[in-house]
Amino acid sequence: MADISVRGRIALRAAAAASWASQKAGRGKGSMIGGLIALQIDKTIMDQLGRGRRTVLVTGTNGKSTTTRMTTAALSTLGAVATQADGANMDAGIVAALSAHRGVELAAIEVDELHLPHVTDALNPAAVVLLNLSRDQLDRVGEINMIERKLRAGLAGHPDTVVIANCDDVLVTSIAYDHPNVVWVAAGSGWAMDATSCPRSGEPILWEGEHWRSTGADFERPEPDWWLDGDDLVGPDKQRYPLTLALPGRANRGNAAQAVAAAIALGADPAAAVTATGTVREIAGRYRTVQVGEHAARLLLAKNPAGWQEALSMIEPSSAGLVIAVNGQVPDGEDLSWLWDVRFEHFEGVQVVASGERATDLAVRLTYAGVEHTTVPNPLRAIASCPAGHVEVLANYTAFRDLNRDLEAKS
Repeated sequence: MADISVRGRIALRAAAAASWASQKAGRGKGSMIGGLIALQIDKTIMDQLGRGRRTVLVTGTNGKSTTTRMTTAALSTLGAVATQADGANMDAGIVAALSAHRGVELAAIEVDELHLPHVTDALNPAAVVLLNLSRDQLDRVGEINMIERKLRAGLAGHPDTVVIANCDDVLVTSIAYDHPNVVWVAAGSGWAMDATSCPRSGEPILWEGEHWRSTGADFERPEPDWWLDGDDLVGPDKQRYPLTLALPGRANRGNAAQAVAAAIALGADPAAAVTATGTVREIAGRYRTVQVGEHAARLLLAKNPAGWQEALSMIEPSSAGLVIAVNGQVPDGEDLSWLWDVRFEHFEGVQVVASGERATDLAVRLTYAGVEHTTVPNPLRAIASCPAGHVEVLANYTAFRDLNRDLEAKS
């Protein structure tokens, strides 16, 4: 790998010292503060840390952390891989991950969609994985078609980068449609509310089964190179690979398909890459099951309407209870009007508990959805209020974070 400049070495030493001090003070791992300090001292440090690496960047509204973990597993069949363990997907977190894995030539990096253009310029990745694009925190991310245009323009400057794109997502397809080096993956799309009109013409998108096309532009669903068929992942040569995952849901099968395609683009053996994705069991506490008294609670995280809809589809209908925990802090987005875009109308037979700091907002939405429920703002008490047995817990970002903290404090 390329040498780091004198200024860069000073930046990294200062970052390491700050991280050490943060850990000693009990303020966490210190990786973020280290990355921030390194960037303050040398604004080119990300470029320097990226030189000589073969990097995969993973972005999208939902599934970034899961797909990055799966891509890391698949790339690990080729050698050691630099990645973020904590999902810190903005500049400071990326710098921290790369500086912690100096000398490692492969990297799988999760990137916030707003940061993708300049991170792509800095790291000149071998591949970029585009998962999906839908409304998120409008106060931070902005209007979704604007994001699509920014990502399309950003990738236009990197014609040699292989783009692994979900052809079932209209907005993602538009980003990659004119790129000269695309691998199309039919990864599925359970949310179409943000793609009813063509991002290129503004005219309606017409859906015909799995196929879609614009009614106002020469723009339609490409033929996939990789697709899911039953329990198999099928590749360009029609070779079938049994795909057995530890994680639930169709969305995670689509994530695995794109992770495999990215690893193969960097030279991984297809069968080995597919097998490796099946070893991923949890991501920063998501999908794990913890014992809480008489309850086996499975923890699920969702951050936006599309993610909530997908997570709700994973709920076991035989569960003894479902705790839905919603906060409205700055990292979540303080405007919870998105609750009205999520379909909550299919939980007959499951005891539902509205929880979190904004439990009453959620309770109003559940009432209008006709869902019988109780309201218990404290998530741990909400779990305890359910019948003994398996309980599903679905929480947004800070509610999920705080519940994990409380669970660790009890253990």
